[in-house]
Amino acid sequence: MTASFPTTRTRTPKPRPADAALVFGKSFTDHMFLMDYEDGKGWHDPRIVPYAPLVLDPATTVLHYAQAVFDGLKAFRGPDGAIRLFRAQRHAERLGKSCAGLCIPAPDAELVRQSFEALVAVDHEWVPRTQGTALYIRPTVIATDVMLGVHPSHRYTYFVICSPVGAYYKEGVKPVRILATDTHVRAVQGGLGELKAAANYAASLAAQQDAERQGYTQVLWLDGVERRWIDEVGTMNIMMRIGDEVVTPPLAGTILDGVTRNSILTLLRDWGLTVSERRISIEEVMQAGRDGTLTEMWGTGTAAVVSPIGELGYKGERMRIGDGNTGALTRKLYDAIVGIQYGTAPDPHGWTSTVQVPVEA
Repeated sequence: MTASFPTTRTRTPKPRPADAALVFGKSFTDHMFLMDYEDGKGWHDPRIVPYAPLVLDPATTVLHYAQAVFDGLKAFRGPDGAIRLFRAQRHAERLGKSCAGLCIPAPDAELVRQSFEALVAVDHEWVPRTQGTALYIRPTVIATDVMLGVHPSHRYTYFVICSPVGAYYKEGVKPVRILATDTHVRAVQGGLGELKAAANYAASLAAQQDAERQGYTQVLWLDGVERRWIDEVGTMNIMMRIGDEVVTPPLAGTILDGVTRNSILTLLRDWGLTVSERRISIEEVMQAGRDGTLTEMWGTGTAAVVSPIGELGYKGERMRIGDGNTGALTRKLYDAIVGIQYGTAPDPHGWTSTVQVPVEA
């Protein structure tokens, strides 16, 4: 049963964009979820209100000291008309972990999950109907004290906004080119690398621009100490198939505990494949590419599910992955996850939950 929260309906609903015109993060639904925190009072006043700007004083803490975290998941409308969330509870729990890492009092994970369902239920008409489209859900927590001073805030705002999004690959799943950088650093152990903190994404921009100037789509991040151990690709987790082994870097404090990553590892083990969560160096990967044992590489994340990688660049060398096209295992993983998300394939692990849409009077 979808939870109910005090709701103020908009009096000026916006026109909904056509499914074919959807792009990522450009249009937003009619409503948003809000909740406040204050020391001594805790999290309180959960509510759904019309989508509107947040009013922030110029001295608001988040604007100066980046005490901000977020997460992201999607709602999918299946061929049967049902609206499903994919692993909503795990996203809610991960938001709490990100909060803890930035000294933010975490809202209750079950209430966070309920906020996803309730907002989607109110704005259910915004969930697009075309295969490959979805409603992206962005929960965020920001510090809202009004004062200058480097210390944890005493006040916070939790909000959820939603954006209808088109298919990540409008012309089908196609491989991308990535550049391994030993110049820029994304994260080190003991830092923010394993959290969905806003500051992490600001730190990635310069390297991303450098890669694009050299004709690449994404950055392959190496560790921040030795500059040789693979971490992530762009804002995604990374996996590769070397011989009969699927390898992905371990959760050791510098990479995000990706929900899609976890789902794919589960499927691979269900299928009986050899899976290793271990440190892997850029030298090992390049050598596997040279000797032909590196047959597939892909990124994993909410936006794309899997993003096949066709070419890897490092220190002036360009390495084609396999035959440069989307590999069979990469395609199988993409189809399996998408099938579960849209309700067209069995969901043996119970990853999806159905949003109860209110019956209109």
